[in-house]
Amino acid sequence: MNFFWKRLLKHRDRDLRPQRLDYMNEALALERQGDFDAALTSYRLALRDDPSDPRILQNIAIAFSKADQQEEAIRSYQKALEIDHELMGAHYGLAFLLLRRGESTSAAVHLKAFLANPPKDAEAQQWIDHARHTLVGLGHPGGT
Repeated sequence: MNFFWKRLLKHRDRDLRPQRLDYMNEALALERQGDFDAALTSYRLALRDDPSDPRILQNIAIAFSKADQQEEAIRSYQKALEIDHELMGAHYGLAFLLLRRGESTSAAVHLKAFLANPPKDAEAQQWIDHARHTLVGLGHPGGT
C-alpha cells in the first residue's frame, strides 16, 4: 500500500490537529544565524500566543538591539518591565541603552534594580561586575 493510501486509511482527528510551533526556539535559532528580521517575526508570533510573557518582550528587545533599532529595544524592555518589574535582564539591557542615549540618571536606576537582585549563576558575575563598574563611573560609590 503506498504512502497516500496509508495516510488516507489511517487518518484520525488527532492526526490532523495542527502542531503548535515553538516560535521562541525558532526565533532564538534565527537570531543566532544573524537573521534579526525573521527572528523578530517569530518573537512576535510567540508574543501573540502569550502576550503576558515578559521574557518574550525581553528577547524582542535583545533582537532589536542587535539589529541596531535602539528605540524599539527600549520600548520592548519597558513593556517587559511593566509586566514584571523584577525582570533583571530587562533592567540591565535597558540601562545600557539609556546610557547610549545619554540618560545616565535613568540608567543608574535600572543598574541599581539589576544589582538589587542579580542572577545567581557563576556566568552572571561578569555582568554584575560590569554593572557595578558602570555605576561607579556614573558617580555612585561602591556601585550601589
